Parts: sequence; structure tokens; C-alpha cells
Amino acid sequence: MPQYDYTSMGFYTYDCLGWPFTEMLPGGGTVFIDDFALAVSGAGGTAAIAAAKMGLKTLAVTGVGEDLMGDWVLQHLARFGVDTSAIQHQPGWRTSSSIVATRMDGSRPALHMKGATGNFFVDDALLPKVIDAKIFHAGGVGLMTAMDKGRNGEVMKAAKANGCLTTVDVFAGSPDDMTAIADVLPYTDYFMPSIEEAQALSGLTARRDLARFFLDLGVRACVLTLGGDGVYYHDAAGASFHMPAFDVAVKCTCGCGDAFDAGFAVALVNGFDAETTVRFAQATSALNATGLGSQAGVESFEKTLAFMKATPMRPRA
Repeated sequence: MPQYDYTSMGFYTYDCLGWPFTEMLPGGGTVFIDDFALAVSGAGGTAAIAAAKMGLKTLAVTGVGEDLMGDWVLQHLARFGVDTSAIQHQPGWRTSSSIVATRMDGSRPALHMKGATGNFFVDDALLPKVIDAKIFHAGGVGLMTAMDKGRNGEVMKAAKANGCLTTVDVFAGSPDDMTAIADVLPYTDYFMPSIEEAQALSGLTARRDLARFFLDLGVRACVLTLGGDGVYYHDAAGASFHMPAFDVAVKCTCGCGDAFDAGFAVALVNGFDAETTVRFAQATSALNATGLGSQAGVESFEKTLAFMKATPMRPRA
């Protein structure tokens, strides 16, 4: 049996969030807000904590700085039982950090410092531990500077050879980002970009065309997150469906896609079918949106499952 249920490798960031953001005063001055939070976010960090909250034995793989933010990230992950023994920190590194100003509608302009996400590297000595999992997740491909130069693909290949189910989320804004992302696609069971990222990478627009583009590059299933429009799923066996979003009051959308990744992994570990897996992942994402800061609204597997069963969906577009 694998040592871990879930390895979440990639983008981890220290977030400082305020709500509601209404204006930025010119020059000096103070704007009062109602809520303030700190969170570990990112496509790796949010997924690690949300998965751990829902019962998965989780290994975090990333880099943090030897600074106060890095210390807090390690403590916060450990608080939820996430194994931090594969997190690297070296003198001179600075923890990836964001200042997030969340508006009333849940949107969130941010200031971000890339930091140690770009520094860490999974070498051959660490590799066996990293891939000793049921589910291996690469979150934030395109942001991991050292790993994006071919090593992500090597790690994913090893994970597949070791029997892992693999999931991938990306950071992409143009076709130029395909260089790093193409390396991992032949070893990806579930590719889970936002539709905007998929469009930026491929130059295509229609959901079915986007899915076929990535399936042709080797992924087993393409799972496009559509924000308020839900999710589009399309796999290599020909199954496809659109699932509408849950109808919830949104407080903050920070980390919603990353929480979706965690919910997807939890559903896979529990043996759910494709439609239930997507719906459970959406429930995790929707709960995330009800709190301030990544995974704030996610509490447990049981509460997520109950939410999934009881909460209505938005009308189909």
C-alpha cells in the first residue's frame, strides 16, 4: 500500500486577505474592512489542506523561505496533519506570498511575489517518497521555475510507473506556457485547467475542441473548470458531460479551482464514478467560496458530501 493517499506538489503561497475591498485611496489613507484572514493558498497548498481536512493522508512538496511567512506556512500545514517533511527551505529563499483584496462579488485582485515556488527541486533521493501515493497532484505547472525545465515530466512519468493516478493544474496565460506544460501531459490522468487557461494555451475556444486538443497530447481526461458556469468533463473513452455550478452565496473565490483539485482527489480515493467525482469536487470548490481565504469553508468529507447532496445547482446554461 502507498504511504500517502495524496501528494500535492507545486505552488504553495502565504496569503493575506481582506474583505470587502471597495477602493484604493490615492496617496496615504485608510479604508476600513470587515474581515481579515491568513491562508496557505496556491494550486498545491490549497489542495493539500482541503484534502487533509477531508481525510486524506497528504504529503506537501514545495519550497518555502527561511522567513516568518515560511514558518507560518509550515505550522499551518502541520495543524491539519499535512506531512511537511518534503518541503524544502534554503538560505536566501523567500516564501511565495500574496496580498489579496477580495471584492463583495468574490473577485480578488492580488499582489504576488513568486518566491520559493520557483526554487524547489525534487531530486532522485526525494523522488521515491514523493511518488509513494495513491494520487499524485502537480499543482501550478508553469510557476515552478526549476521543475518546469523538464523535471516535472520526469516526476510525473515516475509517478505513473509507480501506479499513481495523476492530476494536473496549471498556471498559464499564453501559448508560450505550453513548453513547460506539454512535458507532463503524456503522464496525466486528469488535466484540470480553467477554461481561460486552456484557451490561452491552445488558441481554441469551444469546450469540446479544447478537450480534444489536450486528449490528443496524451491526457486521459480533460476537466475544464468554468467558474460560475460549472465544469465540462471529456475523457479519452468518449464520455463527456457538463455539470452546472452549485447555487451558493460567494464570499471569496480565492483557491476555488485548487479546492476543486482536492475534492477530485478525495472522490477518486473513495471510488466515485466520473459524474459524482466532478460533483464532489464542485461541492468542495463551492464550500471554499463561502469563506475568506483558501479552503476556509471546507471542513470535512462528511460535511462536503452532505452539502453535495442537499445544495441545489444553478440552472443549466
